[in-house]
Amino acid sequence: MATQPTQPPALPKLHRRQAPPPPSRQLRAYAFDPSLNLSMQDWLLNQVVIRVPWEEEDVFGVGPAGEYLEVVDIDPASGLFYPPVNLNDPNLLAQDGLPPDEGNPQFHQQMVYAVAMATISRFERALGRRALWAPGKEGQGDPNGFIRRLRVYPHALREANAYYSPQKKALIFGYFPAQNKDPAHILPGGMVFSCLSHDIVAHETTHALLDGLQRLFIEPSNPDVLAFHEAFADIVALFQHFTYPEVLRSQIARAHGDLANENMLGQLAQQFGLAIGRRGALRDALGSVDEQSGEWKRSVPDPSAYQIQLEPHARGAILVAAVFDAFLAIYKARVADLVRLATGGSGVLPPGDLHPDLINRLADEGAKAAGHVLNICIRALDYLAPVDPTFGDYLRALITADVDMVPDDPHNYRIAFIEGFRRYGIYPRDVRSLSVESLLWSEPDPDLQSALIDTLGTQKMMRGLSPDWVTTSDRKKVYYECLNSRKWLQSFLDQLNLADANHSRALHELWLYAGGEGSRKIAQTEGFPKLEVEFIRPAHRIAPSGDAITDLVISIIQRRNGYRDVQEQARADAGASDQPADFLMYGGCTLLIDLASKRVRYSIGKRIESDRRLNAQRDYLVQRSSTSLHFTYLRDVWSPFFLARQEQVRFEPFALLHGE
Repeated sequence: MATQPTQPPALPKLHRRQAPPPPSRQLRAYAFDPSLNLSMQDWLLNQVVIRVPWEEEDVFGVGPAGEYLEVVDIDPASGLFYPPVNLNDPNLLAQDGLPPDEGNPQFHQQMVYAVAMATISRFERALGRRALWAPGKEGQGDPNGFIRRLRVYPHALREANAYYSPQKKALIFGYFPAQNKDPAHILPGGMVFSCLSHDIVAHETTHALLDGLQRLFIEPSNPDVLAFHEAFADIVALFQHFTYPEVLRSQIARAHGDLANENMLGQLAQQFGLAIGRRGALRDALGSVDEQSGEWKRSVPDPSAYQIQLEPHARGAILVAAVFDAFLAIYKARVADLVRLATGGSGVLPPGDLHPDLINRLADEGAKAAGHVLNICIRALDYLAPVDPTFGDYLRALITADVDMVPDDPHNYRIAFIEGFRRYGIYPRDVRSLSVESLLWSEPDPDLQSALIDTLGTQKMMRGLSPDWVTTSDRKKVYYECLNSRKWLQSFLDQLNLADANHSRALHELWLYAGGEGSRKIAQTEGFPKLEVEFIRPAHRIAPSGDAITDLVISIIQRRNGYRDVQEQARADAGASDQPADFLMYGGCTLLIDLASKRVRYSIGKRIESDRRLNAQRDYLVQRSSTSLHFTYLRDVWSPFFLARQEQVRFEPFALLHGE
């Protein structure tokens, strides 16, 4: 009997697994600017690949345009609109975007996007949360002020300028012909594009990020305010140099292991500086080029400069130098054992090229130290009062932020910061010594702790504010959650003001507990200036120990009418003046509340009733002299003597400060 052929057993059906999206998009860019491409020594290290977060095609489009940025390439001076680059093109994805090309506007679009996104990512990693832009006004984006995308214009101006526009919510980049002052280093009349300077793009993006975090830091109430904005943007741009391994290794080799020697890591915007007629980079944290001899000289700390230097960039350079000085001390301490091993204990490296293995180890330690210092500098922003910052305040914020993260400080980072600031004559007010313990912001009194929690209704507010505002959260959802919490707290405080003057007075004392002066009544709004909730946000940080630190950061401000005439000021404070104010003085505080223990850890305040602050601001704003920065920069657009004029004219502070 013939047998029937047997059927082979059925094979299991295989399901095709979809590949996960890549973690990042790789884009080519200049590590510094196009000028290094004409140097046999530097051209190779100047071309880097920047990793930016991957965004799906439903979010990321031509321009490029993504979750945070939208590049719009309009060139008004030439009457042109350059076609936007499509970085989702498979040909560009396969080769990390367009190759560096000074003459290709689409590469300009790619580079400005890549550097700006890398800067945003650095902030998010340091703070542990999504970045938000400063809220817009009517007609800008969302009706409630949410700004999803910051606009970026690579060719907006035909002039030697680039700036962040708080009014337009945009980054504005210019281009211009180089001056004929140094033909040995730059083509006379050659076009220089500020959007191709890695440092300028990072600097302007930092201005926008800082404005999103601290909106009143553009109110020039003392000489440090605008200088701090400039210095902080320079600090971020400088330390991003250390994220490129090839660049770091080459500069360590060139500096023979000592980063205090001349190197490009401490320089900002080399091409821009040469193009406007300088002998070197636009700014240098380590030294400068002598205008007569053309030789680079290491700067010597001058503690008196902080007392006399008022121009924002020059004053900001003092803060940059202090922070970079701290970094150099930290770097030298971290590599001391490597140098001892390489020199048989003498600590003096012999002349000639360093061994590649030693260069690699030095570069590893340099990158770690730079990353740590930059993270400390960014995290300190949550530890500042919302108004009237000074360099001394920033030192205290740096120290306190670092103690929260690393209580034992094994590498003496905090001593390095204190020493760096001391060498440049930067001291905080109202401290007994420069010890770490004296510089820490203090906690409120235990009796005030419970009263503050009860008064603010923090339990209810913390339930309403989602604690999952992390680097993967939906930015619009986060914005509205924080907006609703802010509205709730504002309504709560308004009811306190109207219903219970004693309760309002107690609250007034509570959040300004760190101020150090006695309370005094100022008759403006129900006996005290109105309490205004500036922002509410969480801060998520993971310490090296692995512990998670989550705080609720609440900023509350007040306004006080200021007068040029001291007698009129006294009448106004007593409620007996009907004259319009000449300027506004801001006070307020930042509260950091531990979400786990429900404890107010810090109350960092600037007292609204401080006559010392009021007099200092009056002198700074009102004096019509060369020492008044406000009059020097803003006299054509706002007179500090007329508050009505202040409200009518919305100026562009960074456009004025950055113009050459």
